[in-house]
Amino acid sequence: MRVRALLVALTALLLTACGPDKPAETFTFTAIPDQDESHLVERFGRIAEYLQDKLGVPVKYVPVKSYPAAVTAFRNGEVQMAWFGGLSGVQARRLVPGSQAIAQGQEDAAFKSYFIANTGTGLQRGDTLPDAFIDQPSFTFGDKGSTSGRLMPEYYFRERFGDAPQKLIGKVGFSGDHNRTLALVQSGAYATGVLNYKVWDRAMQAGEIDTDKVTIVWETPSYPDYHWTVRGDLDERFGEGFTAKVTDTLLGIYDPQLLSVFPREKFIPSSHQDYRPIEQTAADIGLLHSTRPPASIAISHLPAPPPRPSPKTS
Repeated sequence: MRVRALLVALTALLLTACGPDKPAETFTFTAIPDQDESHLVERFGRIAEYLQDKLGVPVKYVPVKSYPAAVTAFRNGEVQMAWFGGLSGVQARRLVPGSQAIAQGQEDAAFKSYFIANTGTGLQRGDTLPDAFIDQPSFTFGDKGSTSGRLMPEYYFRERFGDAPQKLIGKVGFSGDHNRTLALVQSGAYATGVLNYKVWDRAMQAGEIDTDKVTIVWETPSYPDYHWTVRGDLDERFGEGFTAKVTDTLLGIYDPQLLSVFPREKFIPSSHQDYRPIEQTAADIGLLHSTRPPASIAISHLPAPPPRPSPKTS
């Protein structure tokens, strides 16, 4: 009896020393806040549920308030994955060695932006931005760090008019996201603006656009944009092959209802190389200080912009 009691006590002591089984680490991800919160909660809440079911670990979506906050959370390791735009993804990967772009929507390989105007301006849709665009009193981008709401529109604006909007238009603002840009131009608070085409198309389908008040003036050539990026330490934290598992899980989303909340037809493979033009463009217009050799894909490989207007005469 004494020996048995001693064995029981020893077993209890060992269990106490070892403690309970360590719970599985939570896989966290975030996304740039490019739309209003209700859209983001619907989109990424459902993605979190899907990932948790497929990956076999707890998964949590962590919302952030700004584009820089998404990059910072990724840099600091507060999240292991993020849904970035082209520019924010480049910024994040430059800050976190070993991180990689793994997937993008099929449409994101050839994204575009719409320049829009309040109908009170009299501006009409055409093959290029009209000369009268810079005669308008106000213009709004989306977020300062947005690829489709600032970076690429500014690139094409500069190519068209020879200078930045701030130098040519009296009032230039940053709405913060694409939904606000649409609302501000539709209401007349800003005469013109620019937003990503997906937000416009979704709002049009939902009956949220009054075409008597706002119209598309010009759509940009295509460029690469939104994508999923992961940190380089996933396999170390979650086990060998976890990065590949996450990638395969995203590429394996076939549920039309789940894809419709993005909205995307499907996800396709992606890599950092796809975003070299974005990186070079950002550096060329002063939005990204280069800390690496010039990109192998230069800005000249972007679609050709429309011709500049002839000089105005008084």
